[in-house]
Amino acid sequence: MEPLRILLADDHILFRKGVAALLASQPDMQVVGEAGDGLEAIARARELMPEVILMDISMPRCSGLEAVRAIKREMPHVRIIMLTVSDDDNDLFTAIKNGAEGYLLKDLEPRQLFEMMEGVRRGEVPISGVVAARILQEFRAPEERTPGRRAMREELTPREIEVLAEVVKGCTNKEIAAHLNITENTVKIHLCNILEKLHLENRIQAAVYAVREGLVEDPTREE
Repeated sequence: MEPLRILLADDHILFRKGVAALLASQPDMQVVGEAGDGLEAIARARELMPEVILMDISMPRCSGLEAVRAIKREMPHVRIIMLTVSDDDNDLFTAIKNGAEGYLLKDLEPRQLFEMMEGVRRGEVPISGVVAARILQEFRAPEERTPGRRAMREELTPREIEVLAEVVKGCTNKEIAAHLNITENTVKIHLCNILEKLHLENRIQAAVYAVREGLVEDPTREE
């Protein structure tokens, strides 16, 4: 398996070098370049063609949010994950709107970062648990429920609904497997089946759908 090619974009040199050193310790990950601001991130992305970019938000000259929009417009195949201290709702939803595939907070443990990056390789959307809850809170307003949607709901098995409940909590495939006492491969199969049945593209959409349609309990609602 070829190493996952990663570009780091962060104006805090010490933090950037620390993340680079952590990722370098993993044989299946390769930091191909670094950038200190948004403009440099755009230039380095064009030059290096990374598979994944870990992007800070607050940077000089050009913010990470602006850089995401520019890079995704030019290189839509590059997966961009925000890695930031900001849990501001505006930053979160602007990043997603501009094309970011994930949003991680900088307080995560190294082990969690490694797991999230492995998830990116498998096509997962890396979202910190607290951020997943924010997304659900924003989009939980009920939609008009059509007969077609009710029919799709009936196709889900009890186990698939259990998997959906874990997705809503922001759990990774590995965590879902541990919680439900099944293998990661089985989790992947369930997720593929869920997305196919509901005609959705990713786990964020599946989580929003599950809460909107009342399939699982909304973790953002107070008791």
